[in-house]
Amino acid sequence: MPRTAACLGFLSLIFCLFSLSATAKEPMRVLVMGDSFMVTNARTQSAVPHLLERSLGVKVRSQAVVGARFGYNLPISGALGMNISKQYRDGNWDYVVMNGGGNDLWLGCGCTRCKKRLNRLISADGRKGSIPATVARARSSGARVIYVGYLRSPGLGSPIEHCRKVGDALEARIAVMAKQDPGVSFISLADMVPHGDASFHAGDMIHPSPKGSAAAAKRVLAAIKGGR
Repeated sequence: MPRTAACLGFLSLIFCLFSLSATAKEPMRVLVMGDSFMVTNARTQSAVPHLLERSLGVKVRSQAVVGARFGYNLPISGALGMNISKQYRDGNWDYVVMNGGGNDLWLGCGCTRCKKRLNRLISADGRKGSIPATVARARSSGARVIYVGYLRSPGLGSPIEHCRKVGDALEARIAVMAKQDPGVSFISLADMVPHGDASFHAGDMIHPSPKGSAAAAKRVLAAIKGGR
């Protein structure tokens, strides 16, 4: 009898250990997609994905590529990551952090007469277009999606100063999309850069400086911590 009790005790211990190991929390899985906003400052390990990786203490996979947009249709563009919708990689992601759309408007239509291109990116109701389709694919895996907006010009002669109106329209539609799904968050950076303050921008006055990347990453981190 004592031997039987000992065996049962041993088996109970094994079961408990197995249960603890099975329920142990796995490291967070994060995928980053997008354009040069996510890549800028990578040489100094100060790009948004690097900052997220260090702050979260997990490996962050970035598929973002300089110049990427949703409108590339050449077969090779998907392999190069130039088509943001094709940057997604199947995986058990907890979060997919993405941005994009600016290059489609700036390079595709010069931020003028862009209504058709804007509609192809995302409809006014936030339900149709390349952006909602890409977000839906990420959400289908169970991941929460964080869509990051762009820095605004501080009024100091940015080459994309004239893009403000169409850029605002794009982000307004993305915000509408995000409100329809509790698993999607839109992080606006519209209020992040004080007027006349160039310190958030790189020398080209388009891309973020290390300070700008850090400020954006801070907002993304707040969204992740709030969604846990």
